[in-house]
Amino acid sequence: MRDDTNVGGMNFELTEDQQLIRSTVAELCRKFDDQYWMEKDQAHEFPTEFYNAIAEGGWLGITIPEEYGGHGLGITEATLLAEEVSRSGGGMNAASSIHMSIFGMHPVVVHGSAELKQRTLPRIATGDLHVCFGVTEPGAGLDTTHITTFARRDGDHYVVNGRKVWISKAMESEKILLLTRTQRYDEVAKKTDGMTLFLTDLDRAHVDIRPIAKMGRNAVTSNEVFIDGLRIPVEDRVGEEGKGFRYLLDGLNPERMLIAAEALGLGRVALDRATKYAKERVVFGRPIGMNQGIQFPLADSLAHLDAAELVLRKATWLYDNGKSCGREANTAKYLCADAGFTAADRALQTHGGMGYAEEYNVSRYFREARVMRIAPISQEMILNYLGSHTLGLPRSY
Repeated sequence: MRDDTNVGGMNFELTEDQQLIRSTVAELCRKFDDQYWMEKDQAHEFPTEFYNAIAEGGWLGITIPEEYGGHGLGITEATLLAEEVSRSGGGMNAASSIHMSIFGMHPVVVHGSAELKQRTLPRIATGDLHVCFGVTEPGAGLDTTHITTFARRDGDHYVVNGRKVWISKAMESEKILLLTRTQRYDEVAKKTDGMTLFLTDLDRAHVDIRPIAKMGRNAVTSNEVFIDGLRIPVEDRVGEEGKGFRYLLDGLNPERMLIAAEALGLGRVALDRATKYAKERVVFGRPIGMNQGIQFPLADSLAHLDAAELVLRKATWLYDNGKSCGREANTAKYLCADAGFTAADRALQTHGGMGYAEEYNVSRYFREARVMRIAPISQEMILNYLGSHTLGLPRSY
């Protein structure tokens, strides 16, 4: 039976340092207004100025160990950073430009060789090194065990061939954290065995990167990546051969918490904009926010965002205190994604016809909030997890 008494030490009041993170990041992000993000999104242009400002503030290394130039802080601090970045109005364009640097290197921090960490982590902490994450494939989707990108050992190198899809920031990245098979699916006793993780160069002579036209979050590309004869030195391998999948698992719960925080921040800014508009917009001689048809949905979103935030706070506290957090991490992502999207949808509805126009930015929030219910894992897959792992029901897939 689950024992929740171990969360008795939780304190919902942020420490002075955590409050400082919130206020400092919020102040930095105010330099990049809605107009900036609208223009970047419409031009499909990477937000270099924003990325550089975050890097210069030292924020990219928030979870990287101090010996590699970072701050060595926890996922709680990382989620506070991500939430403020998204809440600034930058939304997923802003968050996605820095997301991988903030926590994506966790498998390398935990399992990488000292040489690999020394070679890469300090550059990530300063913002000098852009990295993307190469896991998803068109033929496998969320069933990662069925990836077919293959790394064949050739002396002190591996030769890799395959294809990845939905790889964010590949166009801007120098390196890729790449999951491959080193044993084929039908050759392993356990389907999660035989996968190997690399942190290696995106050698454009052997890698073709093609942006995907998509609904939103267009300041940061999502890409198809075609790999043809890419030679990877053994030194770029993360940990042992064949154990890449379990290395990735170490980062899944923190990633879900980070995504939850970004969805939460986006929902908050959407609600802020809707509330402001509802106070100022006068129709039939009264502000539309006086009407319960407008006021109640916004109040309902406030309640759901507040509730989702509490689950997120519990999840990050558990993780930072070395406790089991799979249930809470998945629940936080599920609830924050739904609450964030609903708030964005209601913000658009509150603005009426003007919500459909780009001028008020809520249409951009709506487009960006929608992806949080799909990526990095769908709401349905989270329900699968909770149903089988928490409730103990038969696995449905």
